[in-house]
Amino acid sequence: MKQYWAIPSEYSAEFVAPMEDVLAVYQHPYDPVYPVVCMDETNKQLVGETRVPLPAAPGQARREDYEYERHGVANLFWFCEPLTGWREVKVTARRTRTDWAEAMRELSDVYYATAQRIRVVLDNLNTHSAASFYEAFAPEEARRLVERFEFHHTPKHGSWLNMAEIELSVLSRQCLERRIGDSDTLRRETQAWYQQRNTTSKGIDWQFTTAQARIKLKRLYPVIQT
Repeated sequence: MKQYWAIPSEYSAEFVAPMEDVLAVYQHPYDPVYPVVCMDETNKQLVGETRVPLPAAPGQARREDYEYERHGVANLFWFCEPLTGWREVKVTARRTRTDWAEAMRELSDVYYATAQRIRVVLDNLNTHSAASFYEAFAPEEARRLVERFEFHHTPKHGSWLNMAEIELSVLSRQCLERRIGDSDTLRRETQAWYQQRNTTSKGIDWQFTTAQARIKLKRLYPVIQT
């Protein structure tokens, strides 16, 4: 799979510092008490058929009419634990701070209830912050969730550092690149996909390290005169 890195052409501490922070997190060995989870989100336009598609037949591919009906857009919150091969998709109607906070609470209390603290790698979208907990919940609950997470944000123009993007690319190719007409169908289809993938425990073999970054992205670092 090709990756296109949109990174600054000159030194930027705002890029280097969070990049090395994320790469350091990826070097941690597996620890169920302090798991590393990558989080991302995307959307899917819901498109319905105006005519019943013709199924595939010998020598003939499946055929569908070029006309379609738009049924809005659904949001997908995506979570994966690279070292164990665990994945989860939460389909929502919106992508507000409250929606994100609810998804994170489910991550904390349902999937990682026994973890002491969850390290989360995510991009720096304005909804992806502790402030969202205070907008969604009472102060006591918000503070409890803040203390459950340790956030590691990717730098601007550095979303490729989030391993969740790799998994989202696979999800898009294998499940989403077709017409899906409603949220319930989208939820069923994505659930079947990630449950099957979880069963095979396909982890992510991330090999880009801080040492490699300092060589391949040398131009981003300052030259120190001694």
